Amino acid sequence: MQDYHINIFYSEEDGGYIADIPDLQACSAFGDTPAKALQELQKAKKIWLQTAREQGKPIPPPKYRPVIYQATSRP
Repeated sequence: MQDYHINIFYSEEDGGYIADIPDLQACSAFGDTPAKALQELQKAKKIWLQTAREQGKPIPPPKYRPVIYQATSRP
């Protein structure tokens, strides 16, 4: 099963870690540690998907791949 790519990075401006899912518009979360940001993002993802289903909105398939993987992938 393919799942969504997750980015986790430290934000100086926010003073903590940001986790996001590029394929799900505006699906992101904050945490004091990378693990906490990931934990919060899993909650946000569940709510994002549930809300999209309830509102009859399309759920995009997992497509985002970081450039490093695109460069090394073979068709």
